[in-house]
Amino acid sequence: MVLAALVSLGLGYLSGSLPWGLWLGRWFRGIDVRTVGSKNLGATNVYRSLGPGLGIATLLLDVAKGAVPVLLVPRLPVTQAFPGGREWCMVAVALAAVAGHVWTSFAGFRGGKGVATMAGVLMALAPVAFAAFAVVFVITLAITRYVSLGSILGSVALVIALGVGGITRPAFAVGVLLAALVILRHRENLGRLARGTERRFSFRGGGQA
Repeated sequence: MVLAALVSLGLGYLSGSLPWGLWLGRWFRGIDVRTVGSKNLGATNVYRSLGPGLGIATLLLDVAKGAVPVLLVPRLPVTQAFPGGREWCMVAVALAAVAGHVWTSFAGFRGGKGVATMAGVLMALAPVAFAAFAVVFVITLAITRYVSLGSILGSVALVIALGVGGITRPAFAVGVLLAALVILRHRENLGRLARGTERRFSFRGGGQA
């Protein structure tokens, strides 16, 4: 059981830790994304600072590094003895993946804000709640062009969808925890929104991560 837990958490964290924004910037532009724009490793800063191509690639890879381990790790023979069974294994891997993105060991334990990777784990754990998050995020972004506000309101919609969706307690608990983490990671953005100094997102390459 201990080995199963360690392997599950380790693989989830390792997948989430892959700093695609940092690596893509170095490989294709020779730029450390931590030195430009908001200095964040997330897709928004990559999009704004390095262009739509690398920004979209970072987004998709950051989503995948959340969804893939949640779907695959619980199926491994070594993880079958995870305490509480497969569902708890999925929840633990999900948390580990988001933690890896936020505190990546490949970049001095300073990563992104967790939105894309959270979306990935939700796709695997609670598709309906993920849909609620995605719809609110897209609508908010389209109307206001604030990525941060879309992430925050999407997280609120996520919690509401989890509450009425009849999902299991483990998935509900991890969803609420991840939503709270995303909101907490955007506390500086909330301050800028209140002051009216938050930068709006531009689909041509511009915005605040």
